[in-house]
Amino acid sequence: MTTTLPRAAETSVRPRPLVKRRTSPTTRQDRLAALGCAVSAVLLTWFVLHLLLTSPGWLADLVVAYGLYLAMLYLVTRDRLGRLAAADRLVSTVVVTGALGLLVPLLFLLGYIVVHGAPYLRLSFFDHDMSTVGPTDPVTDTGGLHAIVGTLEQTALTLVLVVPLGLLTAVFLNETRSRFRRPVRIMVDAMSGLPSIVAGLFVYAALIIPGIQAGVGFFSYSGLMATLALTMVMLPTVTRTIDVVLRLVPDGLREASLALGASRARTVWSVVLPTARTGVTTAVILGVARVAGETAPLLFTSFGAVFLNANPVGGPQESLPLFVYRYIKEPLENVQQRGYVGALVLILLIFTLFALARVAGRDRSKRRARRTTAQRNQETR
Repeated sequence: MTTTLPRAAETSVRPRPLVKRRTSPTTRQDRLAALGCAVSAVLLTWFVLHLLLTSPGWLADLVVAYGLYLAMLYLVTRDRLGRLAAADRLVSTVVVTGALGLLVPLLFLLGYIVVHGAPYLRLSFFDHDMSTVGPTDPVTDTGGLHAIVGTLEQTALTLVLVVPLGLLTAVFLNETRSRFRRPVRIMVDAMSGLPSIVAGLFVYAALIIPGIQAGVGFFSYSGLMATLALTMVMLPTVTRTIDVVLRLVPDGLREASLALGASRARTVWSVVLPTARTGVTTAVILGVARVAGETAPLLFTSFGAVFLNANPVGGPQESLPLFVYRYIKEPLENVQQRGYVGALVLILLIFTLFALARVAGRDRSKRRARRTTAQRNQETR
């Protein structure tokens, strides 16, 4: 015997359909409320920490005022618009202030270097080295050709070693089912926290000292030794970033390729890597940013020089980080200005490399699709 529920009971147990809830956009009243919360938080902080108590410093005032502002903003927004809008406004405020907290020191650092280095930067900086420049010569006579060549060569050689190794390691971790994936992943994660100076000391102790003692000129201070140290620093960053990017490739693309009869290697080469090309470019950019300004490993490997040495295996070689370190620690003011000029050129060089990498790795699929659509429309007409 079966029993049937009444129609009203059937409708009562049905789950309610999900409705997207969107918070209202920021209005003039919201901005005025936020401003009032900020003023109230500042006044209350001043009253408590400066009239009732003794403030330990401006940092404590800032932290207390910020906490009071968030609490007031949440309560006021919840009373006006509800709990959902209050939570959204609170999280948005935290995110925006966090971004500003990171952006302000960066802009201050860039502005400080530009103010101290730009007045003394001349085109002659790019066409001669420091072999004929004395400590008392004007700052405008500074030459950095040897440092620029060394930085470009060391960075290029590091990329030649790191990009294939990092790409193959990331493919091994994502596209295979080997039992060695876990040990390799643990090793990559452990190397990502390796201090850069330890990499330089390792190359110095394992290759340079035995090479000098044995009289082998190949294993001595050179740009190649610096490249090996920078490779140890850059490889974990590139590998982990490409690993994350490959995880974002939908499994449906792999399954479709395998269903059509392609091998796993062909699927990785023709489907997975082209899909993740933009992410791989981002990984390379992060790797360059990780090693372009490293100084500690270069002190033990390339050693530095004041003359141009374009041979990465032919003796000590200068680089822009070493150039900055060499002159910024000197007591003479005009010599310190040379360090600021080198720091400015290093920043400009890194920005240029980033721009070139972005242009080379940009996604051209949409442009090709628009071009194909335009051609079809013209043929139809």
